[in-house]
Amino acid sequence: MLPTIPQTAQPRPVSPLSTPGGEEKPLSKTSEDGPPARSVASLPLVLWRLKGMGILRIVFGMVWAIDAWFKWQPGFVNSFADYLSGAQEGQPAIVKGWIGFWVTIVKVDPHVFAHLVALGETAVAIGLLLGLLSNLTYAVGGLLSLVIWSTAEGFGGPYIAGSVDIGSAIIYVLVFVGLFLSSAGLYYGLDRRLDGVLQRWSFLASGTGRRATPVPTQR
Repeated sequence: MLPTIPQTAQPRPVSPLSTPGGEEKPLSKTSEDGPPARSVASLPLVLWRLKGMGILRIVFGMVWAIDAWFKWQPGFVNSFADYLSGAQEGQPAIVKGWIGFWVTIVKVDPHVFAHLVALGETAVAIGLLLGLLSNLTYAVGGLLSLVIWSTAEGFGGPYIAGSVDIGSAIIYVLVFVGLFLSSAGLYYGLDRRLDGVLQRWSFLASGTGRRATPVPTQR
C-alpha cells in the first residue's frame, strides 16, 4: 500500500471585502452605470440635502426678484450710465479702460440697456422661483452676475487700504454653480415635469434627458 499523504488545509483566500475576523462584508448596491450607491439608511439624509438645495434655489430667486424690482425703478433707469461710470473711480488703468468700454456702449441708449438688465434679472428670478429651465437660468444668471461684477462692481475694487470685500456678484456666480451641480431644479421645481417634453432641448433643464437613480420610499 502506498503511504497516505496528509492533506493540509488550503488557506482561504482573503476577500478585499472581508473584515479582520474573516466575515464577508455585504456588497453595496450599485447603479447600472455608476459608482456604488449609498446605503439605503443614508438615502433619507441625501434626499433631505437635495430638497434643501431646492429651498435654497427658491430663496435665491426671492433675492433676485428684489434686485429686479429695484432695476425697474425710474431712479436706476434714468441714471444707469452714471451708475456704471462711477465704478471707474480709483480703479487701475486696465480696469478703468474695461469699464469705459462698456460705458461707451451703454451711452448709445442707456434706457434700453437699463431695461435689458431689469428684464434679465426678472427672467432669472422667475426661473429660480419656479425651477423652470434651470440650467438655462443658471447660465444666464451666472453670466449676468459676472458682467455686473466686472463692470458695475469694478471686479470688487479698487483694492486699497480699507477694502473689506471682493463684491457680491462673484458670490452669486458660485451659488449658480452649486445649484447646477446639485440639479436643484428637480426639487420643488417644474423641471421634473419636463422630462420627455423638451427632447433635444433637455439640456436646458435640470436632470431631464437622463434616468435618475430611483429613491426608495419609506414604509
